[in-house]
Amino acid sequence: MREAPPPYAGEGPHALWHVSEDDSIRRFEPRDGKVWAIGTRLLPLYWFPRDCPRATFWAESATVERDVERFLGGDRARRVHLVEPEWLERMRTQRIVAYRMPEETFVEDDDRFWISAEPVEPLELVELGNLVERHEIAAIALDTVDDLGRLWDDVVASSLGFSGIRLRNARITA
Repeated sequence: MREAPPPYAGEGPHALWHVSEDDSIRRFEPRDGKVWAIGTRLLPLYWFPRDCPRATFWAESATVERDVERFLGGDRARRVHLVEPEWLERMRTQRIVAYRMPEETFVEDDDRFWISAEPVEPLELVELGNLVERHEIAAIALDTVDDLGRLWDDVVASSLGFSGIRLRNARITA
């Protein structure tokens, strides 16, 4: 099992979540035999518009001090989320919701995801609001970088814990 990132401000108790731009889902049907969810600790990895490429990283127990200094400003408890500059406005305005899921039919896999093979009816729907503000409130560093691909290569080669999502959507720089 991969290590989870450090807690964030206002994290709250463990729950399972599915994040979407669609607020009309009343029942999740398995796609390819699976309904996906994530735990509360990983929820901030999805505080982005769906197609937004993002690089997220943090220190794990095996992270070396050199990487803590270089990527986290010397703070082992820091979580960093990076996007390309043009995504910030959409993060402020795009409507994103989180569905809280019942845990009964879910099983955790080795990559920190929770999977149900059965249909799932969500317990509640939570509006996430301005995602830039949500990062600030959670004390998660949100910044921009022009060359997400080059930075991502450096992160993956480091000793950090990380998650990269929708990186195929990153613009290509020379």
